[in-house]
Amino acid sequence: VSSEQLHIDSQGAAILRSKRRRNTRRLSCGRSLDGGGGPLHVASRHGVGEPRVSEVTSYMELALTQAAEAALREEVPVGALVVDPSTGQVLAAAGNRTEELADATAHAEMLALREAAKAHGGARLSGCDLYVTLEPCPMCAQAASLFRIRRLYFGAADPKGGGVEHGPRIFTQPTCHHAPEVYGGIGEAEAADVLKSFFRARR
Repeated sequence: VSSEQLHIDSQGAAILRSKRRRNTRRLSCGRSLDGGGGPLHVASRHGVGEPRVSEVTSYMELALTQAAEAALREEVPVGALVVDPSTGQVLAAAGNRTEELADATAHAEMLALREAAKAHGGARLSGCDLYVTLEPCPMCAQAASLFRIRRLYFGAADPKGGGVEHGPRIFTQPTCHHAPEVYGGIGEAEAADVLKSFFRARR
């Protein structure tokens, strides 16, 4: 497993650097969905083409809609969806439901991954992409690995609870047998605003 780590540079661009520094690619996509921010740099290990910026932002907007709906249910506003890029089909979309289901594992990513696997017809989601508005926690990052997600796109970083570029950095661990390509900071401003507004209203 390659030990790739996401960093934010001084220009506000998301840079995915590999210790092996190989196959670094640049995706001209800002950190804000309104076109602001710097370019996104990524490392591609599998030789597949770069995602189209318009598609990435459209899918992240759908994930943000799921986050907003979660907030209306008094859930922490995080949204996720799983996409089959070969067809463009959204296999599943979900927002957090931990309170509603009385289930601490009912994170948006977990719900979306489970539903997508049912729709996909198997226990693996090889070739599929996961979009989530917040950096996945260690549990959800490990789940993305187990489901064999091809690419992970996330919005806001989570220094306190994240498990991709923070905390245990699941995809860099020797016990992680599949590491998806990671694209961070997509629509970061919008994703962070949704979370800040939610917690501000509860102070």
